[in-house]
Amino acid sequence: MKEKNKINRRNFLKSVGAAGLGSVIASKQKAGAGEPNNADPNTSKQQQKPELPQVPKRKLGKTGVEVPVLALGGGVDFVENQIILKKSIEWGVTYWDTAYTYANGNSELGIGKFLKKNPQERKKLFIVSKASGIKKEPTPQTYVEAVEERLQGSLEKMNTKYIDIYCGLHGLKNPKMLTDELRKWAESAKKRKLIRFFGFSTHSNMAECMLAASKLDWVDMIMPKYSFRNMLDENMKEAVQACHEKGIALIAMKAMGERTEGEPTEEDKKLVSHFTQKGFTEGQAKIKAVLDDNKFCSACVKMETFAVLMENANAVLDKTKLAAADIKALEEYAKATCSGYCAGCSSICESALPDMPYVSDIMRYLMYYNSYGEQERARELFAQIPAGVRAKLLSINYKPAEKRCPQRMPIAKLVAEAVIKLA
Repeated sequence: MKEKNKINRRNFLKSVGAAGLGSVIASKQKAGAGEPNNADPNTSKQQQKPELPQVPKRKLGKTGVEVPVLALGGGVDFVENQIILKKSIEWGVTYWDTAYTYANGNSELGIGKFLKKNPQERKKLFIVSKASGIKKEPTPQTYVEAVEERLQGSLEKMNTKYIDIYCGLHGLKNPKMLTDELRKWAESAKKRKLIRFFGFSTHSNMAECMLAASKLDWVDMIMPKYSFRNMLDENMKEAVQACHEKGIALIAMKAMGERTEGEPTEEDKKLVSHFTQKGFTEGQAKIKAVLDDNKFCSACVKMETFAVLMENANAVLDKTKLAAADIKALEEYAKATCSGYCAGCSSICESALPDMPYVSDIMRYLMYYNSYGEQERARELFAQIPAGVRAKLLSINYKPAEKRCPQRMPIAKLVAEAVIKLA
């Protein structure tokens, strides 16, 4: 764990988390102490046990369903980490996001293990999964066959008869994949009661994909990469508004805006200092910044420990709004560190390097390695790039892409780093 995260966690547990939780429980106990002592002696201990505060909910677009504003990101080995599933329910974080290939399949298997032991909890949960790991882009017909296979596998692994939202496209970068064949498949899956709603996730060309979906009638939800870094982008603002008007639910993923470069900078320390003086972490501030926009239903955040879960839950339970100075601090930080963050505008890279359509993917894999600490996942994804392309990565002239990059990223240097770390 990076030093900046250690500082945040210690500050949070000392000044916000532990004290806040203690005061909540104490206030509930105090309220009960003033009531007549005529409780039924047969009342179960479970009913008498103080409940934790529940994270608030928002409407999921046009679906009529409400979901927690904080979602449990499932890029975690839940087979080994069952406790985080249990604890998330206690806080009302019942929106669980996963995918077929997350944690080498152990994310879904862990959910299945939990539901096998606790089948009564399924009715509380809102489970989202994705058709990840479909390596090629086959014909529309063979693609939906692959999606069906992924869906059936996910249902079996998770010990559930249905999935609340199924992302039949994971990491969409080309709107042309939103085919009529996929629409028909989504309608069929709903009729068979295997899924309740259909959506997709997108890391690249997000605004383009979202605008295309806003013209359709069969997309219920979109998960774009969205954080304080791109919320002021005019194209994203237009796409967000279009989806909102269409009634498409928006779930922010990668809401922390982690950089491709992983080493802490002076700007990181400055941001930490700003928000710790306010009494919360910069991670909490980033979640607040996203959820200040009511057009987003939820922020999906990876949470592997109870401390992180409690920190994020407190962020959404706390009704304090970010001040203008806080927003300015995030904007200044985003500008100062933009060269280390890939905004996912892959169409720009691809127009500059038409024979190398993997630049934004490589930037994302390097981010997984450096900022997420997911070295194995990063290597596995990198290995899916065709061998012929990987062999010539170091011989390509990346200057045309660097000149067009809005973030001014040192693409050649970062690709070379990726080859060393991920190959």
